[in-house]
Amino acid sequence: MLLEINCETDFVAKTEDFKKLARDICLHIAATNPSFLSRDDVPETFLEKEKEVVQASLANKPPHVVEKIVEGKLNKILGEICLLEQPFVKDPEQTVQDLVKGAIATLGENIVVKRFTRYQLGE
Repeated sequence: MLLEINCETDFVAKTEDFKKLARDICLHIAATNPSFLSRDDVPETFLEKEKEVVQASLANKPPHVVEKIVEGKLNKILGEICLLEQPFVKDPEQTVQDLVKGAIATLGENIVVKRFTRYQLGE
């Protein structure tokens, strides 16, 4: 597992709270296997394919209803595959983004999750 998480000073990076945040995010990535960091990282081609699949399953519904259902299903899919939007494994009441915001409030410094790579043996 590789995780790039940035803060503004070395002092904060060396604190136990910051290290715990990084470990918790790594644990979450290992457990949930997210595909993307955030919605901004999801390719348009992926979104178009998902829209087509959802629309095909709703062929007999009125167009104005289909649009709302497609939007809702896409939001649900993005919430499942984007790291920052996933419910945190240790506390499903908050998202990973909420966890980061909590750390920002505690540490008093801006923290940004930049990227991650998850490796899995046997694949």
